[in-house]
Amino acid sequence: MILDLIRPLIPKKIFLALQPIYHWLLAMLAIIIYRYPAKKLTVIGVTGTKGKTTTTEMLASILTAAGQKTFLSSTIHFKIGAEEIPNLLKMTTPGRFRLQRLLRQAINEGCTHAVIETSSEGAKLWRHLGLALNGLIVTNLSPEHVEAHGSFEKYRAAKLRLVKALNTSPKANKFLVLNRDEQELKHFEAAVDKKITIIEFSAAAANYTTPLPGKFNVENALAAAAAAEQLKIKPEVIQQALNNFTGAKGRVEKIDAGQNFTVVVDYAHTADSLEKFYQIFTDQKNICVFGATGGGRDKWKRPVMGSVADKYCDEIILTDDDSYDEDTQTICAEIASGIKNHQPEIVIDRREAIKLALKKAQVGDVVLITGKGTDPFLMGPKGKKTPWSDAEITKEELMKLKAKEAI
Repeated sequence: MILDLIRPLIPKKIFLALQPIYHWLLAMLAIIIYRYPAKKLTVIGVTGTKGKTTTTEMLASILTAAGQKTFLSSTIHFKIGAEEIPNLLKMTTPGRFRLQRLLRQAINEGCTHAVIETSSEGAKLWRHLGLALNGLIVTNLSPEHVEAHGSFEKYRAAKLRLVKALNTSPKANKFLVLNRDEQELKHFEAAVDKKITIIEFSAAAANYTTPLPGKFNVENALAAAAAAEQLKIKPEVIQQALNNFTGAKGRVEKIDAGQNFTVVVDYAHTADSLEKFYQIFTDQKNICVFGATGGGRDKWKRPVMGSVADKYCDEIILTDDDSYDEDTQTICAEIASGIKNHQPEIVIDRREAIKLALKKAQVGDVVLITGKGTDPFLMGPKGKKTPWSDAEITKEELMKLKAKEAI
């Protein structure tokens, strides 16, 4: 990468000043090369701290049910109509050239709509430039990536870039969808152009239902439905699509190999999302497997996540979760510092941790495996990437367990 080559050659202050310009110029070049494809599509961006992926997938499902050929870009995959490409990038918003190329391909394949999951990091690096938004959904906002951005305020400012992109988009009849119950979203309402329609929803006044568990999934469904209504999709089509939506991969995903206990994999990697996930399973004995996602970042959240597990989990197993160049034992110890009423077990090898949890489970128990979701790699020191899938590893270990029991 060009930045990596020039970083050692120039003073840090000059490098930091040039970095945003470099990313902006790359974004502009990608738009020119691929002839501004978003201008010919109805484009909806989806952002927020939590719920982005599920909301993106829900909205794409509604559009498809309404007969619209749709391009989808999410943390899980890219879809052009029925064609699916796994997202193996370990980033929510793909790089500028890749995203613009995919949008051009979507037009060539006859797509009329695009639903794009957008992140703060992507906005910070101008990956959202040239999306020509028709609408933007903001699901919620809570502290995350604080160390990467420098502060919560800077994290929020990166998200607000997406509202500014909506303001300057050349499209007509633009809209912003906000969760009325999220106090932080008042900053987004204040930043939006007066000509843009603001739609607020509240789970307390839900006019659509979803078979998915948890209040957060009701909120995701309402966000997707609000955007769909603005796109003139009939309420009955919206409701039917939501009824048929079985969930996004790696998000409250049940793993069933015929065992007599429940196993669920979820992406939850903040204290807030972890708590909302655990609250679904308070009626069963639960065995929780997790780490604090991302070595070298957001260290403040580790004891907080430990305290959440302490409140809701019956047994706790701490393990590796993208430790990067940081010592995994140290990460687990910092999580454990927030656990006062249980004695957590530390099993660094993530497969072994999952295996232990499955062995512990009895009839009617639930094993909750969080932090990775559909992440395709475990990230280790010096950029080491180990191919990974919590769902597949869990299925393998369940099958081994069943085979032993059959002997």
